[in-house]
Amino acid sequence: MTKKAAFHNDEVVLDIHDRPKLGSWLGLSVQHLFSMFGSTVLVPILVGLNPGIALFSSGVGTLMYILITRGKIPAYMGSSFSFIVVMQSLMKTAGYPAIAQGTVAVGCVYLLVSLLVTLIGSDWIDKALPPIVVGPIVMVIGLSLAGTAAKDATMNGSSYDIKYFGVAMATMLLTVIFNMYLRGFMSLVPILLGIVCGYIIAVLVGIVDFSGVEKAQWFAMPAFQLPFISYHPGIYWGAILSMAPIAFVTMSEHMGHIMVLNKLTKRNFFKNPGLNHTLAGDGTASIIAGFVGGPPVTSYGENIGVLAITRVHSIYVLGGAAFFAIVFSFVGKLSALIESIPSPVIGGVSFLLFGVIASSGMRILIDNKVDFNQKRNLMIASAILVIGIGNAYLQLGSFQFSGLAVATVLGIGNAYLQLGSFQFSGLAVATVLGIVMNLVLPKTAVNEK
Repeated sequence: MTKKAAFHNDEVVLDIHDRPKLGSWLGLSVQHLFSMFGSTVLVPILVGLNPGIALFSSGVGTLMYILITRGKIPAYMGSSFSFIVVMQSLMKTAGYPAIAQGTVAVGCVYLLVSLLVTLIGSDWIDKALPPIVVGPIVMVIGLSLAGTAAKDATMNGSSYDIKYFGVAMATMLLTVIFNMYLRGFMSLVPILLGIVCGYIIAVLVGIVDFSGVEKAQWFAMPAFQLPFISYHPGIYWGAILSMAPIAFVTMSEHMGHIMVLNKLTKRNFFKNPGLNHTLAGDGTASIIAGFVGGPPVTSYGENIGVLAITRVHSIYVLGGAAFFAIVFSFVGKLSALIESIPSPVIGGVSFLLFGVIASSGMRILIDNKVDFNQKRNLMIASAILVIGIGNAYLQLGSFQFSGLAVATVLGIGNAYLQLGSFQFSGLAVATVLGIVMNLVLPKTAVNEK
């Protein structure tokens, strides 16, 4: 009996295990990194961490993810936005050692859930996440980021800037033209070309700050924060109890990304390599980040947009992007040059990246012929879309236990334990609500029978 040939998606330029030629490989990987770069370094900048560390940890985390998922999932790990508020608070009090411990705790939560999935299986996913739930969730992933793209494209600090809008629109239109009219290798890197041209336009209109590039050294070791070397770790229960629960929020977003990748690549990653592997890869990436000085990492929606536009799904390209992220984190001038890319350039490209994700969700509904004449389907999709896009988040207020309460339980006197507020994004709320509605609502409404 002959072994069944492995599936190959002939509708794309490069499928998951296709290896591009060296020249194309370099260009495609750099393009991918540039598309991830803005968000990856923005998180540490907002929190007060070293951007070079975030770049390094995203590269190493992505390579570990590829290894753990057996090179079967084209995903990129970048800095997670879900932990920004908690990390900003911890940075002002206990500093990075507390953030590091919380980041490691987040990774451990992923590993525990991965172990649970290994024990009970993942067959429940098909029942909990049919097309009527998956399609709107995917649309939310793209459309909920629309505000971020619009802000990048229009706002200079807190003020509207017409130059920013002009640069963003020029970047977007050039990327569209490159995508539609170029041939050969150049047709594979429209996003990179759009960013480069957008950057040149930004320089011409005077909105690029080169001061960081001038000050940067050619070789600059990232400011690693290593336990027992850079600091002496303690036990930060506040950080652990504040950050670990948010892992369930990013988990739902991660599963949403996997849903989109399933559709995009015509595979089922929940079954092969399995949800346990993809969760373990994500969790391991965060643990690594915590040990070197970076923020928690997670899979990126921008990555999906690049895959959809270029139709290049090669795991080798993703690995190359991760490799360059690590290299660039040590090249001070190059890192500074990339950091100097102004927000309207990223915003202009993001208009397309995020829009393509949303369109993929619409395609899921169309391909599966979801009937919106059925009230059940209409109610589920409506709730998911408005709650998710509107970001109707769930916030549980701060909880503080007095020193007496802590001492009673732990024998610790003259101290109190305060847990920061937990915020679950609109996407997380919409995902959970959609799953529950799908499981609870009858196939047809009473007045439809």
